Amino acid sequence: MSILNSYFNRNNTIIENSYANTGRNPVMELYFGSNQNSFAPYSYSRFIFSLDLTLLEEKIASGQISTDCTSFSSMTHTLKMRNTSSFDEALLNTTTSTGSQRATSFDLVLLRIPKVSGDTGSPQTWDEGVGYDYSNLAQTQNSYLGSFTNNTFFDTDSFSDRPSNFYQRNTIETWSQFGIYDNTNSLVGLSGLNYSSLTIVDEQHFEFGNEDIEFDMSNEINSILDGSLTGVTGWVIAYKPQFENITGLTDTYSVGFFTRHTQTFYEPYLLTTYDDLIQDDRNNFALGKTNKLYLYVYDNAGDFANLDYNPTVDIEDSTGTVPAFLSGLTTCLKTRGVYEVTIPPITGYNTPCLFSDIWKDVYLDGASLGDIQNSFAVKQYVNTVSVSSMSIDPALYGFDFYGIKQSEKILNTDVRKVGVVIKRAYSAAETLQKISAKYRVYVMEGTTEVLVQDWTNINRTPNEYYFIFDTQDKIPNEYFIDIQVNSSGDKNTYKKQLKFQIVNSK
Repeated sequence: MSILNSYFNRNNTIIENSYANTGRNPVMELYFGSNQNSFAPYSYSRFIFSLDLTLLEEKIASGQISTDCTSFSSMTHTLKMRNTSSFDEALLNTTTSTGSQRATSFDLVLLRIPKVSGDTGSPQTWDEGVGYDYSNLAQTQNSYLGSFTNNTFFDTDSFSDRPSNFYQRNTIETWSQFGIYDNTNSLVGLSGLNYSSLTIVDEQHFEFGNEDIEFDMSNEINSILDGSLTGVTGWVIAYKPQFENITGLTDTYSVGFFTRHTQTFYEPYLLTTYDDLIQDDRNNFALGKTNKLYLYVYDNAGDFANLDYNPTVDIEDSTGTVPAFLSGLTTCLKTRGVYEVTIPPITGYNTPCLFSDIWKDVYLDGASLGDIQNSFAVKQYVNTVSVSSMSIDPALYGFDFYGIKQSEKILNTDVRKVGVVIKRAYSAAETLQKISAKYRVYVMEGTTEVLVQDWTNINRTPNEYYFIFDTQDKIPNEYFIDIQVNSSGDKNTYKKQLKFQIVNSK
């Protein structure tokens, strides 16, 4: 599995019955409870955002992210937002810098911004605004009288009433329902603008209030990518209506998360995971079990290239015979320029023996490349594993890398193929046997490791181990890579095997 990060292209926190805009804030604060900023008995805020899926769509169009061997449903998408109080447990049960209580034991929901009439009508496009900060904002009145009220503001503190806000989505258009939806479900004759009529993408419970946001958006994003869902202009993060409607509280309760304007490493993002793992069995093809083979296609510039359509594969034994169940096997695009074929179990042969895999109907840019014939040796399964009356000591490994140099500075426009040379420790001999190896990527914040990519299997081909590292979706910083190898029951982690910096190209 590999990952791709997609970032926000706009966000804003809207405040009930207020024209305040906080679109440029580095932190968004969701609150409920007593309204310290007006004469209303209670108040609340909601966070709205939209995602830039351009890079994700480009990767899918190019085939680097392929659903040909799997399906869209196998691709997962998780919204990640860092809680501003997650760094120090001492912040629990305290007040924020604005004097509100830190919220605990609450639920947040992720909602799709509805169209003008709920599921119908035009999409409700909106602008982020230029407001920065929001502090002690008092209003003389809080009602809507058929036109925008003339509110008097005290202590403006970088205040902006330019849209978007609770009433307006841009300068000339209002939300079809102020605040985007009604949390009392009391609207009559307006379809889809009550809370009960909205699309709830996911819900999350916060026991302590310092947890990070991790909303599952897999079905939502996959529906956008496959074209079955259109007209989405963004999403809302809010407390459940039961919290927004609490009355009689004497305190305000809030929770904060970093926004896209943070100056820290904790910019919110959508984490996409997809299956592009290559585990080529050409050097370890075993009799009586399912194996996988791959075809690697490069253009005349040496870059991966997709064929015009998927080829088929015949498996031919040493006598030139193609068994019926090994004829015309279908293939799929695993990732850009790499085609996978799954070989059903081969039985009934004396081993070791040679077979050929013949890839047919291979066309690139309209030109036939003819049949591509490769060979592989079939071994007894017992010869591909280790069976003994004695236990085996765990092996220690050393690593060399190519594609990224130690301490290299890399522009955040690069995509690097990182080769991993796995050797026995204290030995110069390279070993390309079947090894279970993984890598992970992280940055350091002081002494804390901030995970960027969790343990991911390294691709295995007949001649190398490698993974693709895309810097286009990574925030400029210093990065570290660990390697993990399973050996004789041990799971050994080799820390900070590779260190490099990603720098901004601008």
